[in-house]
Amino acid sequence: MYITIKELADYLHLSPDYVFQQIKIGNIRAVHDGEQYLVNKDQFTNTRDKIEKEILLWREEQLQDLPVDIDVKDED
Repeated sequence: MYITIKELADYLHLSPDYVFQQIKIGNIRAVHDGEQYLVNKDQFTNTRDKIEKEILLWREEQLQDLPVDIDVKDED
């Protein structure tokens, strides 16, 4: 299934300008139909899942308390 740059940007939660730049430098494969670029959505299914997992892991890390280190001394 082919989608437009705008649809891909919405799907990946990125800006359309960023997606277009990635197409221009060759990081994203796209087809130009004379009017617009079209991208195969299937190539991003795994990428989107991976990004979402990394975001969830990062959020979980942010919620964890820092461990108390008994070797830390107050220098005051």
